[in-house]
Amino acid sequence: MADFFEFEADFVDSLRCIPMQVRYKLDTCGIKLKLSHWHQMTEDERAALVELPCSTETEIPVYQEYLQQLILERTGSPAAQIPIDAYPLWMDAGSVPASIQEKAQEMGTSLTLLQWSSLTLLQRFALIKLSRPGHENKNFSRAMAEFNLVD
Repeated sequence: MADFFEFEADFVDSLRCIPMQVRYKLDTCGIKLKLSHWHQMTEDERAALVELPCSTETEIPVYQEYLQQLILERTGSPAAQIPIDAYPLWMDAGSVPASIQEKAQEMGTSLTLLQWSSLTLLQRFALIKLSRPGHENKNFSRAMAEFNLVD
């Protein structure tokens, strides 16, 4: 069973939005999945994308091929590919990204290196995605609270 974050609770039942664990897999396999593509999939197909593994050298191309085939069947054209970062920021437990610190400061708090390094890869990934310019701020603060990073 897949684990979802509490800040995703308002859309997880229907999977109307792309959950963080799928977004993580998309970055891992280098596919740009549009929300419009996601909406063209059945609920079972979306659930499969949540459940399918995508972390080893064997699993990543299988996930990528499955997803590309699914998008091709639904839209008539393949999804755009994005570069795969060999060592993305969320893999670095030894340095808190500036974007995270900036967003935390907007909330009147900060993140220590100990706090950052104690997070899971998926938690660090989520905070990085939620701290990007133009992203909905409410989920960043909700994630910070969920991860016990604010009082």
